[in-house]
Amino acid sequence: MPEEKEPPIIVSACLAGLRTNYLGEAWPYPKIIEMVRKGKAIPICPEQLGGLSTPRIPAERRGDQVIDKNGMDRTEQFNRGAELVSQLVELTGAKVAVLKADSPSCGVGRTYDGTFSDTLIAGDGVTAERLRKLGMELFTEENF
Repeated sequence: MPEEKEPPIIVSACLAGLRTNYLGEAWPYPKIIEMVRKGKAIPICPEQLGGLSTPRIPAERRGDQVIDKNGMDRTEQFNRGAELVSQLVELTGAKVAVLKADSPSCGVGRTYDGTFSDTLIAGDGVTAERLRKLGMELFTEENF
């Protein structure tokens, strides 16, 4: 009988070196890239999964909504991306995620306040909030 494999870790695709952030750039972290190479981590971008383009207009959370810098409500796309990531977590049995700090999707424990003034407030991004409700252990690149 084959031996049980550890469930993969979910990681923000931009941290794995993929050019998925709102600018169409990456924030590569060698440790995370190595985990993906070894098949120990699965890169995801909830914003792309939710149907947003890359690059895209920056967005921030305002309560339960996500509004882009042009004033467009992007809540539906952020919620769709979070739901698809949740489904991936259930399929893979993942228990840990390493997510991009401060992101309106992936921020863990803090995110921008919705004023586009570089002001951080307590709270999770849309996907991080959903994964926390699933009981996942959440990290950012800053504390992983």
